[in-house]
Order: sequence, then C-alpha cells, then structure tokens
Amino acid sequence: MSKNLSWRTISATLVLIPALGLTACSGQGGRAPSVDVPAAGAVADTPRLKIALITHAPAGDTFWDIVRKGAEAAAAKDNIDLQYLNDPEGGNQAQLIEQAVDQGVDGIAVTLAKPDAIAGALAKAKAAGIPITSLNGGEDRYKELGAFANFGSDERAAGEAVGEKLLDENYRNPICVIQVQGHVGLEARCAGVKSKIPATEVLYVQGTDMTQVQSTATAKLQTAKDVDVVIGLGAPISLTLLKSIAESGSAAKVASFDMNAEMAQKIVDGEILFTVDQQPWLQGYAAVDAIWLDAHGGFALGGGKPVPTGPSIVDKNNAEAVLEFAKGGIR
Repeated sequence: MSKNLSWRTISATLVLIPALGLTACSGQGGRAPSVDVPAAGAVADTPRLKIALITHAPAGDTFWDIVRKGAEAAAAKDNIDLQYLNDPEGGNQAQLIEQAVDQGVDGIAVTLAKPDAIAGALAKAKAAGIPITSLNGGEDRYKELGAFANFGSDERAAGEAVGEKLLDENYRNPICVIQVQGHVGLEARCAGVKSKIPATEVLYVQGTDMTQVQSTATAKLQTAKDVDVVIGLGAPISLTLLKSIAESGSAAKVASFDMNAEMAQKIVDGEILFTVDQQPWLQGYAAVDAIWLDAHGGFALGGGKPVPTGPSIVDKNNAEAVLEFAKGGIR
C-alpha cells in the first residue's frame, strides 16, 4: 500500500476489501465472509461485538480525538459497541487491558508506546482468545505481543523523512522536542532526524503541562542561539513551541509531526514549515474494522505485515487541500 494515499482512498479500500475477495490475505485460507458486507452508509447486520480501544493518550491531546473518531466511524458501520479507554502511564494502560479481558470483550485495539509495560496484560488477552490489533507504533513488536495486525507509520522512517526535508531547506541545527520520555515511537522519530542531521539535539519536556513545555523550550532557545528549527512531535506541542520562539526572541522555525485543524491553518499561513501526517483517523478506523473483518471471514489486512498509514508530509504546497478535512476532525 502506498504511504501517500489519501485517507479517503485507503478507508474506501478497507470497506471494499471483503467484496473484492481477499483470498490472499485471509488468515483462514481465504474462506468466504460469514455475512454480507454492508453497503456504504449501512450498518452491518451482524451480532453486536464489544471492542475496547485502549490508548496511551494524555488528556487534552487533539490527536487522539481524531483516532477516536476514526474508530467510532468503523464501530458505527460494523455494529460494534466501542469502549474507548486511555492512560499515558504504561502500568495503568496494562490495568485497562486486564479490565477489558475480565469484561469479556470480543476484541482489543491497543497502542504500544510502552510495550514492555503492557506485555503481560496482552498475554492474558491472547490466552483468553481475544483478537488484538495494534495502532500508532509498535510495528516491530506487535506480533510478539499477540496482535495480528498493525496500523501506523514507521516512526524511524518518518524522522528520516523530516531530516531529509530540513536538509533540503538548509536547516542544520535542529532541536527535537520529546514530550514523553521513554515513548518508543517519539524516541524513534528524533533518532530518525538525528540519523540525517547529526547535530540534532533532543529536549525533553512534560507534554501534559503546556506551561512547562513553553518555559522549558523558551529557556533552551534563549541560550542556544544557533538553533534554526525546533521540531515538535505532536500538534499541541508544536503550537506551544511557536510561543516559546516568540518569547525567547529566537529566529528558529517550527516543523512538526501530526495534524489538527489549527496546525493545518498555521502551515497555510506560513507560521509552521510542515508537519508529518500519519493519518490518525485511518489508524483508529482500521484497527477496529480489522477485528470485525477477522470475526466475519478471517481476513487479515496487510497479509501479515504492518499496514502503513504514513508518513505523509503536509507543507505549504498541499496544506489547503487537507485543511477542510482537518476542520472536520478527519486529518
């Protein structure tokens, strides 16, 4: 699957997959679906499933609102009772997984930001026969942790793409701001940038406290006069970094990962260079829809390989095209 397909192209493909006969991708030898696939806009006439979407989302991060909307769209189509649960702490996320297992859910879609912390809970889910999908990272460990499908962006590759674009635009001294220390996906993003621009410096902030993010970044920029670009790893972080640049008097620019409506507008207005969109709506949609497809036909999207939803760079050349969807909470 192309990494640069639009969300509408990919989500339409996901809906149509059973109708096209996925014999090569079926985890059960390509058997026919056990039910008719719902037409566009219809609801599946299948027994109601209960699926838990369990993420590491902190409170107030708009990125996860988009993931949730995608999951809810799939749930509405597939006659699914969707439970959305989140906690940024690995131990607490593990407890949420165990609670879902105890409740006898029919499937779990989960993020793998801190895989070691939730490995034991996922083992319990697998032992209970609960199908698992993963999203938003963990493409190198999802099978080991019991998931049969993974949807997201290769974070190291995304970081490398950012590094290459910055070099092309003559930026040589970045700061890469990580808002959750130990988050494997965020660390991989900065590592990817650093692999292309060795002078890249990592700055750790507390992403749940935007006041602290701003003050820490401001203090750094006041002393690091040679910094020419600051990279935020999430839209709310990057928008806060704009304030730090103004407060510090720095001439640095901002580049970003992830998307929301305000981010898209800032790119259109020329205040942010670009962002790397991993299409979170699609991640939520696919992770939930894949469990329904598995239950009603044994289909396995991706043929046993991670399914990429990015990276896709949004800059001044295409930001206006995605702004409409960002305002609708889809990008």
